[in-house]
Amino acid sequence: MHNSPFRLRLTGQIVSQGGVIAYPTEAVFGLGCDPLDEIAVERILTLKQRDWRKGLILLAANLEQIHPWISLSSEELARISAHWPGPSTWVVPASQNTPDWITGGRDEVAVRVTAHPVAAALAQAANTAIVSTSANPAQCPPARSALAVRRYFDDQLDGILTGPVDTRAQPTPIRHWRTGDWLRR
Repeated sequence: MHNSPFRLRLTGQIVSQGGVIAYPTEAVFGLGCDPLDEIAVERILTLKQRDWRKGLILLAANLEQIHPWISLSSEELARISAHWPGPSTWVVPASQNTPDWITGGRDEVAVRVTAHPVAAALAQAANTAIVSTSANPAQCPPARSALAVRRYFDDQLDGILTGPVDTRAQPTPIRHWRTGDWLRR
């Protein structure tokens, strides 16, 4: 099914109203929700059988959507944002407003400004950065199609946006903002 502007707006509203959705990203389908909605985040963690202490990635359509979640100087932000939009996730200092259920109880948060057209349109429609974690239960390979998402989660989601994932073979790389060290390649 095609993601019309209406369907994107509707899915953005689902996120804004506490829903959990799946959507294509740079390498795999992701599960997403409003990061401030603790109940929706708990639903995702339960679906994935994931420990909250691992933390979650926030995906945004633009830098403005990242600002509320991070605590970086403009120079530090300029250095990492040179890699955006794109498939680079950075672990950066979290703002005081970023909840523990996103950071995993740490003082840092993983963020990405995506270039994937569907994921970016979803964040734009939701008017916020959204949770982005691979759409799969623990110990199962990440879903790379809407059909695989349905097989994993059937009717446990409030919506699924369709579309191709990009050609990356692995989930997006993650780097640490201060050192540039790779945390995931």
